[in-house]
Amino acid sequence: MLSTPRFLSKSAYSPLIISAAVSVMALTVSQTAAAITTKNVTYTVDDQAYEGYYAKADKPNAPFILLIHDWDGLTDYERKRAEMLATEGYNVLAADMFGQGIRPTSVKENKRLTGALYDDRSKMRRLLEGALNAGRLQGNDVRKGVTMGYCFGGTVALELARSGFPQKAFVPFHGAFDIPTGQSYDQTTGEILVFHGSADDSVSLESFATLGKTLEAAKVPHEMITYSGAPHAFTVFGSDRYDARADKRSWNRYLDFLADEYK
Repeated sequence: MLSTPRFLSKSAYSPLIISAAVSVMALTVSQTAAAITTKNVTYTVDDQAYEGYYAKADKPNAPFILLIHDWDGLTDYERKRAEMLATEGYNVLAADMFGQGIRPTSVKENKRLTGALYDDRSKMRRLLEGALNAGRLQGNDVRKGVTMGYCFGGTVALELARSGFPQKAFVPFHGAFDIPTGQSYDQTTGEILVFHGSADDSVSLESFATLGKTLEAAKVPHEMITYSGAPHAFTVFGSDRYDARADKRSWNRYLDFLADEYK
């Protein structure tokens, strides 16, 4: 399991201590000392099974967050982030964009799976619809939720923003900003909050600036933050690209943003 960043001062994270089997749309249910509950949730899109990870806060009517994984699929990293957000009072579904049991283990496979979705935006949107429906079936008001994502997942979060699906906000962490031909932000309903590393060698500052101009022209409320020296994937603790300063600052800004949205 991934270690929890030490900067988490707003609410301490506790490891899973209880596990129990359940029968409906879940494989495993766990409970933490902070009283959040977690389980794997299966759902179907285009006759294919997908398996997300759901972390539920210990409070009634908690706001909903859809979390989209990066290009290596749903891993312990996204599960950890979901649990961290649940301890802050949010119900989080970490979606599966590749399919149940499909977890790539090489750069070649990462590129193949993400490339197929980049080339088929209709399927990408159907997968988002399926994940949102899975969140709704857990009792959440997904239309008042927030969608976030890391790297590939950040790009997917912006795809949902352009689709016109009503949510409070769309939040990419070190995502990509290219707009497919025929798309725009004219139908975007929520605010966009962007976290980007100035030293990102995959997504240029020029494309970051172009996104800002595009959102301004479309009159989409937005906040866009860069972090000096931070590379691509700067939030992935345990990796050689991890930047603790940028991770801490972006995470705390995100929590403040969520608190403002739901106050």
